[in-house]
Amino acid sequence: MNDSTHKRGFTGASVVAGLAIVGLLGAVGTAAIVGSTAADPVLYASGDNPGKIAGPDKCAECHPKESEAWQTTHHHATFIDLPRDDKAREIADKMGIRRIKADSTCLSCHFTVQGATEMEPISGISCESCHGAGEDWIDIHSTNADGADRETETEAQRIVRIEAAVAKGMLSPMDLYTVAENCYQCHTAPNEKLVNTGGHPAGSNFDLVAWSQGEIRHNFNRTDNTSNAPADQDTLRVMFVLGKMLDLEYGARGLAGATESKDYAKAMAQRTNRALKQLGQVNGIVEIPQITTMLGALEAGDLKLNNSEKLLAAADAIKAAARDFAANNDGSGLAALDKFVPGEDKWKGSAHGG
Repeated sequence: MNDSTHKRGFTGASVVAGLAIVGLLGAVGTAAIVGSTAADPVLYASGDNPGKIAGPDKCAECHPKESEAWQTTHHHATFIDLPRDDKAREIADKMGIRRIKADSTCLSCHFTVQGATEMEPISGISCESCHGAGEDWIDIHSTNADGADRETETEAQRIVRIEAAVAKGMLSPMDLYTVAENCYQCHTAPNEKLVNTGGHPAGSNFDLVAWSQGEIRHNFNRTDNTSNAPADQDTLRVMFVLGKMLDLEYGARGLAGATESKDYAKAMAQRTNRALKQLGQVNGIVEIPQITTMLGALEAGDLKLNNSEKLLAAADAIKAAARDFAANNDGSGLAALDKFVPGEDKWKGSAHGG
């Protein structure tokens, strides 16, 4: 859904959503504000443990169609294209980075990194970027401990299989919050210096529905490998709301990590403010208890620099509410939001085999 659609469709549904606008933008625009000491995180697209990366070729052994779909995406192409990109080179030069494929600032989001000690980029954003470093679970997730495979297992055995893989580090697509969170950890560019000094965009105009259902979609399992199916409408409704929740969470986290009243802080303030407004408007159409909790977690006085403790506490409360929403709402009661959920004409790129 683009901004113009938002403005046309959501009209004055909630007063709560506007409570932070003056305090937030006013605080960020004041040059005298002293920065916080929150450190920029180093997050690897290949998960928290590059030493456990199995690599996309291993995944492709059992998921050839998914691998084919991935190879048509920008996620795949970044491995070759990013180091040759003029804008990327310009940003790297400003950051003092000599080799894009050798610096954690770039590796953290743009590549899959493998290695227990030496970090070696082996591909662009790939399977384990979203589903977790797979060495410990890649075999478990396809075969039950008692030998039953996916074609012959019972529903009870399937549950045991998935739970065992999750216990070993797999991020299951059934855990919508956890998988979606990975997207926002990079699409909000969690690095103040990269934005203020390097000129990197402070995150993309990311929409969970539009971006997940377009070129990166790879839902072949849902149709026994006959086609690449989009999510059903109930799921899309949940994803639409969850995306706004994650925008709020990661806007607050970004602002908590900002130390200067410059481009990064302003972008995080705007992201937080936009998400507050959108969630308030959603709540005015379909009342969602978790949104009410989130709106209460951020007070106008908290939305400022040098306030990382309160902002991170608010972000953690938002995270808990978002996880609860994703786990316990099947979307069937959110039909009133359908006209705002991005349709196929808004999806980013075309899905391979769709």
